[in-house]
Amino acid sequence: MKTDEHCNHIAAIFAMVVLTFASYLAAARNPDAHPESVYAALAKAPLKAVTRRNPLENDPEAVVAGGKLFEIHCSECHGDMAEGGRKAPSLVADEVQRATPGTLFWVLTNGVVRRGMPVWSKLPEPQRWQIVRYLSHWLRKKWPNKPETQLDTLSGVRLAGICAFSIVISPVLMLR
Repeated sequence: MKTDEHCNHIAAIFAMVVLTFASYLAAARNPDAHPESVYAALAKAPLKAVTRRNPLENDPEAVVAGGKLFEIHCSECHGDMAEGGRKAPSLVADEVQRATPGTLFWVLTNGVVRRGMPVWSKLPEPQRWQIVRYLSHWLRKKWPNKPETQLDTLSGVRLAGICAFSIVISPVLMLR
């Protein structure tokens, strides 16, 4: 009798271990079980987009125009100071500050529909570049204590998905 009870306990423990392991494996395979960062879209930009330069990067009028466009199209969700809110993430986060102008343009153009950011491809291209210019200028001015941004260089930008691993572009490859 005791042997049967002992076997039943061992079988029950074994079953619990197997079920726990199986649920762990199922959770690991389910991408929705581990929600990705709100900034994950930045890493999804293709190399061609990441390396793209802002044609308005030296245009001071683009900063003013981009500020007006940001207020009209972006501030409702990202906040007046780009600090983020319930609807959208902060644009003063390190992930955004390290992004290249081309990456920001790509995200702006394609949106992040799964997270509620609309596609802005119908906004004329020069206006999208003005918003990118405003963000790069504004972030440096409003958040001077943040580390130097790389919004207009390619140094240190992580490019995910190239040859199935991440690489870092060396400063030698900067397009200056």
